[in-house]
Amino acid sequence: MSRGIDLLIAYRVIKLLVTPFERQDAFKLGIIDKDGNVLKKYNTISGSNEKRAYTMLHRFVFNLKRILAKVGIRGALGSFAVAAALLFKEDKEMLKNKSLIESTIIKHLKDTGQYDDFLVEHRHIPNIDEEPFMTCFGVDVYEKDGELISEFEYAKTL
Repeated sequence: MSRGIDLLIAYRVIKLLVTPFERQDAFKLGIIDKDGNVLKKYNTISGSNEKRAYTMLHRFVFNLKRILAKVGIRGALGSFAVAAALLFKEDKEMLKNKSLIESTIIKHLKDTGQYDDFLVEHRHIPNIDEEPFMTCFGVDVYEKDGELISEFEYAKTL
C-alpha cells in the first residue's frame, strides 16, 4: 500500500514541477507570482479553494522549483529530468515505475497543451562522450561533484 502512495506522491511532485507557475491555481488565486514567490502567507489564506491550491506539497514543490532556478536549472525539461533522477536515486523501488511515471507526465503535458512548449525549450542537444548517470524524459542526467545535473547544464561545464 505505501508503494502505491509513494508512486502517487512522486507523480504529484513531478506533475507540479512540470506545470509552470502561471498555470498553477495558486497563481490564478494571487497566492504566488509568475516566479513562484509568495504573495500571501499560508496562515492568511482563507477559503477551501485557496487552501487546496496552496498545500504543504505545493509549497515544497514551489520552493524546489525556485531553488532549481537559482542553481541554473531553469528549463522545464532539464529540471524535471533532474528531479526524476533524484527521486529514482533516493528510492530504488521507484525505478521500477520509471516508465509509468514518465508516460503519465507526458500524457498530462499533452492533455494540458504544454507538451510542444516543453519540447521546444531545448532543441539543441549537446554532444557528450561520457556515460550518463540516468536518462529521464529523454534527457541524460550526469553526476558532477556529487550533484545531478541535466545534459544541458553538464555540457556548459566541459
